Amino acid sequence: MKTTVLIVEDEKAQRMVLAGDLKSRGFNVLESESVENAVDVISANTVDVVLSDLKMQGASGIDLMRKLKNINPEISVIIMTAYATVETAVEAMKVGAYDFITKPYNLDEIEIIINRVIEKNNLTSEVKYLREQLSSQNRIEGIRTNSEKMVKVLDVASRVGPSKASVLIIGESGTGKELLARAIHYSGKRKDGMFVAVNCAALNENLLESELFGHEKGSFTGAEKQHKGRFEIADGGTVFLDEIGDLPLHTQVKLLRVLQEGEFERVGGSVTLNVDVRIIAATNRNIEELIKENKFREDLYYRLNVVNIKIPPLRERKEDIPLLIDQFTARYIKETDKKRIEYSKQALDLLMKYGYPGNIRELENVIHHSIVLARGEMITSEDLPLGIKSHGSENISKDPCGEGDTLHEKVENLEKRLINDALHKTNGNQSAAAKLLGMSERNLRYRLEKWGGKSS
Repeated sequence: MKTTVLIVEDEKAQRMVLAGDLKSRGFNVLESESVENAVDVISANTVDVVLSDLKMQGASGIDLMRKLKNINPEISVIIMTAYATVETAVEAMKVGAYDFITKPYNLDEIEIIINRVIEKNNLTSEVKYLREQLSSQNRIEGIRTNSEKMVKVLDVASRVGPSKASVLIIGESGTGKELLARAIHYSGKRKDGMFVAVNCAALNENLLESELFGHEKGSFTGAEKQHKGRFEIADGGTVFLDEIGDLPLHTQVKLLRVLQEGEFERVGGSVTLNVDVRIIAATNRNIEELIKENKFREDLYYRLNVVNIKIPPLRERKEDIPLLIDQFTARYIKETDKKRIEYSKQALDLLMKYGYPGNIRELENVIHHSIVLARGEMITSEDLPLGIKSHGSENISKDPCGEGDTLHEKVENLEKRLINDALHKTNGNQSAAAKLLGMSERNLRYRLEKWGGKSS
């Protein structure tokens, strides 16, 4: 689409000449002889850039910019004047002018400035779109669940989102603590600010303090320039401190000061910096036990624990497993040439019964693994990681009589268990499994196909 430029100039001859020049360079041009008329034109048309004379009969270019703030503050204004002074330029820029040029104008200069405006507008629109996408993807209402426990978690998270209260999220590794922290951030008033995550367990003591609070040039060996910390970067937004239980005691003191006063100094610095950040912390450790062991400050714990949210492990919310399987399948199928992926009954049964000590993260890895290794569009028990299959075999061996109401069902289930156990022992080698069971490989394959398995 062509860029639309509105020229606001009370000198008709100058306005017509500039309009003709801009049209010849491919711009769509509108004209106004006064600020009042310009307001009407802007209200009735989509305008990208305004080129306005500073001094005109009646209202000035400065007046036009003030009016535009109420109509459409995103329209960029370039001020033109034959009476350029430092004072008028400063005044125009203070009110919000994008640029300031003098008459007689240089058409090449005007075109360059207009193109800069368009690049800026495109970048602003793109950033706004990406923020909206990120916000919509991470909002609490975007987290799907069939679990009553998770419904309660999300209810608390949605109520705490708009506040500034510190939140402590407790849960095992892989339960989605950072995902929930992001949802709280994007559901609150700070959603346009930065969400900055720090894993307190991933950095050594010295690097962690520098990452959190920044450092001054020369403050330690290798500090060749000033470095902004995560709290400075997140000013106006949220800092997520994962594995807060691993935070060293002396760093806990500085963090407590940030929570209480909103201030800190960079490592090696003496200038006190002020920030406005919300802190969401997470841990898989028992903080109260750490307090008893003098490894965590009690006053910091109470500052962090204004709102406490405990995420249940996946084994306590198994009704969410089918939802998560669908979600991860849709994500990873894009990496393959497959148009769709289905799961055999036996594979789904194993996926539902497994305990997932690594929680959602482990389930995601299992689905990714299975999709990558699947030979076709059907994932069977053979495609699942060995840990899932062996877990099924262990559970099977605990009940040698098998499940089912009729003798036929019990016998068939027992056959499934014995064959699955043999496949586990032979690392999925069907020929070796058949020999181990004293049956033909053809008979084994027939049974696998009958039960939704796959022959190699």
